[in-house]
Amino acid sequence: MFSAEVSKTSYATKHPYHLVSVSPWPFFASCCAFALALNGIRYMHFYENGFFYFLWSVLALLFVVILWWRDVIREATFEGHHTLAVQRGLKIGMILFIVSEIMFFFAFFWAFFHSSLVPAIEIGGIWPPLGITVFNPWRIPFLNTLILLLSGVTVTWAHHAIVGGFREEAIRGLLLTVGLGVWFTFLQAFEYKHASFTIADGIYGSIFYMATGFHGFHVLIGTLFLSVCFYRLINYHFTTEHHFGFEAAAWYWHFVDVVWLFLFVSIYWWGS
Repeated sequence: MFSAEVSKTSYATKHPYHLVSVSPWPFFASCCAFALALNGIRYMHFYENGFFYFLWSVLALLFVVILWWRDVIREATFEGHHTLAVQRGLKIGMILFIVSEIMFFFAFFWAFFHSSLVPAIEIGGIWPPLGITVFNPWRIPFLNTLILLLSGVTVTWAHHAIVGGFREEAIRGLLLTVGLGVWFTFLQAFEYKHASFTIADGIYGSIFYMATGFHGFHVLIGTLFLSVCFYRLINYHFTTEHHFGFEAAAWYWHFVDVVWLFLFVSIYWWGS
């Protein structure tokens, strides 16, 4: 029995990859995601207590995700399982994920240009459709553009500070980035609250709220992503050579910045 354990241990050290242990979180996360989709449909169709069940589904999914990510952080930071080979695989996975997100937004831009370049006769053959009062692109949209561009500078500042070993500068840069992300979300919510049209107002309303709304959701996710990185930075989880968790968040944030530039130019400025 002892020899079998020794051979098993020696076999496990012959490669640099991380063979993850059995975890219950993928199963529970799938169940919570299914419950979230189901209760979201019930809520949108005005079922009794629909919002209550939808909210509990969101909280359950967040709880499971937090526990899952806690285990991943332990594996990377305290157990040393994220070797260079593992980090290389994680980087490729993150790049592929961002590419899939690009394709996701590409569908919205396709719908926008398809509808705006050749407006259908059902909407009067003009774009924006008659009766739609569009936003002034040089007010809140332009301010949000400046906010996201500035946040791209601050997250890059934080990244270079981590690589250079300047802890205090990294903390300041990352804290500013999180604050700018929260500010962007607040301004977009303010813009939605004072909009003169809704998602039900034809093709323009549908495309506008789907594209900008999903981008706002990505900003919210990116802000949470960077907030977790801020917590990890405060607790000395990142070193000058081992900080892929932050790099992944920075890549995602730059992707969000670039998508917003396309949204501002096409939907807010050219489309208005």
